[in-house]
Amino acid sequence: MNGLDKVVAITGASSGIGEATARELAGRGAAVVLGARRTDRLEALAQKIRGDGGRAEVLDIDVTRRADLERLVALAVDRFGRLDVLVGNAGVARIALVADLDVDAWDAMIDVNLRGVLHGIAAALPVFRTQGRGHFVTTVSTSGLKIVPTQAVYAGTKNAVRTLLEALRQESTDGVLRTTSISPGFVRTELVDHVEDPAQREQAQQAMATLGISPDAVARAVAFAIEQPDDVEIGDLTIRPTRQG
Repeated sequence: MNGLDKVVAITGASSGIGEATARELAGRGAAVVLGARRTDRLEALAQKIRGDGGRAEVLDIDVTRRADLERLVALAVDRFGRLDVLVGNAGVARIALVADLDVDAWDAMIDVNLRGVLHGIAAALPVFRTQGRGHFVTTVSTSGLKIVPTQAVYAGTKNAVRTLLEALRQESTDGVLRTTSISPGFVRTELVDHVEDPAQREQAQQAMATLGISPDAVARAVAFAIEQPDDVEIGDLTIRPTRQG
């Protein structure tokens, strides 16, 4: 096993980028605390990590509930004595024109993509301050860099998180806290599988299948940011397929 001596909690860890990040970091020696709603997948992932000699704990969480993030952080501290990194990866995408007025979808994206990140910060920041170090790594999106129709609210939530993390960085220049925003492009995940409109869902799925890169590419970027010395901060990383426009 490699020597990444970190304790890392990951939200949205049951599939896609979260799952790949868990495998990558555990394979490098980190202890991982995995949070998601689909505990059957979490348990299977944890068993695989443990079978390979790694360390993993799991917890059923919903990032829209503040108390669940507090429990995730507490589990890391109770089981491993500290929390070094919180990877905020849970996210949902709904694709529609603003004029469709799908307010329920807007609420879901705001609650998971933005409020969920805030809940993670609220839970972990006091622990990071007490420890004297900590690192927030958060999945954002290239949707916030190139604005396109049907993604207005999704991109808006991601850009809100980007702004939030930059402000937090500027408020935290005492050497204790690091923040990293990672903006993936098309990645082969289940992110768009829950888009309600069948035509839009199929189009998005085809784009992912045709252009998408492996979640492992994003996981390696997370590892790169985490592995830097404590006085080095990788603030922003954009990872997209070479053929993505």
